[in-house]
Amino acid sequence: MIDLNKYKEFVQGVTSEESNSTIAMLNRLESLENDTGTNIALLMTGAIGIASEGGEFAEIVKKITFQGKPYNQDNIDHMKIELGDCMWYIAQAMMALGASFDEITLGNTHKLLKRYPGGEFSIERSENRAAGDR
Repeated sequence: MIDLNKYKEFVQGVTSEESNSTIAMLNRLESLENDTGTNIALLMTGAIGIASEGGEFAEIVKKITFQGKPYNQDNIDHMKIELGDCMWYIAQAMMALGASFDEITLGNTHKLLKRYPGGEFSIERSENRAAGDR
């Protein structure tokens, strides 16, 4: 049996100061913004928003796939709305990174063409990636 209090102590010990202290987190955010010139608020808005809205999209897909929710026009429209929200947050993140949709999609295309020469999916290449393939 696991001692949950000991687990909490373990978690506390392996958690960064920035995760444990608002002051440390604020200092880190200020340092990041000053040292990099990046708008950290936009970056965080994008990151948290992408995860949140992606979760909302996934929730609809989950309910359609596993819980009998109908695949109908209303739910398709709802999924499209959630994807639009994802795009909004992606734009926030790209603004923080100084990136464009063209840059991001072109980079993704190059990555996938390197992984899948000829543009054909391969389970082997999907599961056994080359060094540096993210």
